[in-house]
Amino acid sequence: MSATLTISSKNYSSWSLRGWLLCKLAGLEVTEEVVPVDADSRAELLLLSPSVRVPRLTHDGVSVWDTLAIAGYLNEVFPEAGMYPADPKARAHCRSITGEIHSGFFNLRSALPMNLHSQFKTFKIFSGAKPDIERIEDIWGDCLARYGGPFLFGKKPTIADAMFAPVATRFVTYDVPLGEAAAAYRDTIMGWEPMKEWIAAAKAEPVEMQELEVEF
Repeated sequence: MSATLTISSKNYSSWSLRGWLLCKLAGLEVTEEVVPVDADSRAELLLLSPSVRVPRLTHDGVSVWDTLAIAGYLNEVFPEAGMYPADPKARAHCRSITGEIHSGFFNLRSALPMNLHSQFKTFKIFSGAKPDIERIEDIWGDCLARYGGPFLFGKKPTIADAMFAPVATRFVTYDVPLGEAAAAYRDTIMGWEPMKEWIAAAKAEPVEMQELEVEF
């Protein structure tokens, strides 16, 4: 069955990246439909909020938006993909941290917007974002210690890895200092084949949003 994923900028849209990675985890091949970077999508990206516009998955007559809704739909339609951990306790843990990254960390989002074109080696991190960074390090460290890595719930990537992947890119873009475990996980995500594919496509995009190129 044909499937279409509506996305925005690959360079800037963390929500689009999450939706695309979820489709990769499910093994669903999609046709990408890109929303132009107009005034509305610029506002969406600068506000750093999950919009009903992107990502949106259309599959088998169903239209699903919001990354957690897409994750739930794909898990139901492709249970054999194992998008959640098999163990019920680990699965509950996975749902908890994916919900947390989906609905929180606003200071991190606003202070360190996703930008795959650039790297800032001397970026001054807003103090309000530091508790968010520390919480993410705690989440990653706890998961890696419990489940053995290299992904958050063991050897195989899950929905949680798709949801946290844009954070790993932010840590690279802004050269955020991390402990050993978090740095290793960041590198695992950046070396994940779907991530390399997305990043290569993002770097081929023209830079269209000068607002997000400014060090603030």
